[in-house]
Amino acid sequence: MKKHLFLKIFILLMVIIGLIIAYSHFIATQMITLHEYKITNPNITENFDGFKILHITDIHYGRMFDKGKLDRLVKSINEQEPDIVVLTGDLIDKDTNLTTSMADELGNGLKKIKANVAKYAITGNHDYKFDEWQNIIENGGFENLNNTYDTIYKNGYSSILIAGVSTAEDKQNINDKLTSTIDYINSFENGGPIYKILLIHEPDLIDNLNNNKFDLILAGHTHNGQVRLPFLPPIILPENGQKYPGPFYKIGNTDMYVSNGLGVSTIDFRLFNTPSYNIYRLTNK
Repeated sequence: MKKHLFLKIFILLMVIIGLIIAYSHFIATQMITLHEYKITNPNITENFDGFKILHITDIHYGRMFDKGKLDRLVKSINEQEPDIVVLTGDLIDKDTNLTTSMADELGNGLKKIKANVAKYAITGNHDYKFDEWQNIIENGGFENLNNTYDTIYKNGYSSILIAGVSTAEDKQNINDKLTSTIDYINSFENGGPIYKILLIHEPDLIDNLNNNKFDLILAGHTHNGQVRLPFLPPIILPENGQKYPGPFYKIGNTDMYVSNGLGVSTIDFRLFNTPSYNIYRLTNK
């Protein structure tokens, strides 16, 4: 009797484990969810009140993320009517055999993403091996923000600064990458951009900043722990993403959000952590 009971329990456990594996591979990886955050800062002027920043990251195109899922993502993004769209790296998975047709479909898909003001992108560690990244980004209507900055104006004289740094894979010091940005910020004795945003791929790089002048930092890379267990911290995290796996940190006066991303890497599973993108609404109240 006990042997039969043990066998039934064993079979039931195997079935449950099999269902969890099937769900995390075939269903969870194909989901797209949206996380919305309100960011309050007294420096936000009325012309930027309600300004919407849409943050996508870690698509890992070519690895369980194909044209069909890209089309669904584009449709979902456009329904949000963002002011700017930012992509914080790992557009392409390092193991993808990127053909010309794949690069074209990726660029054409990104081009369909609509933003009221602008679209910006930086590289992730997976993108680093692909010479095609720059052309895909340009064809998609995104501005390459690696190690440079831009100023955003909307219905007024005040501006927001947005800067970016390339992936740590290039082995350059983050402070050297931000030299022109910091020089620009320091050029103002009074005035200047009312709000300053930094795009990075690997969130742990924040600790290497000599002088953090940014109000908001947006990152990816960690997937917030692609496979998780309830009530436990992430089990497997990548280099430069172990201290700040996400989703939010207050570091001094800086808000840092680490998106859990839209794709998968290394293993083709998502568990208790569905693919998603973020929207941040700026306000002064």
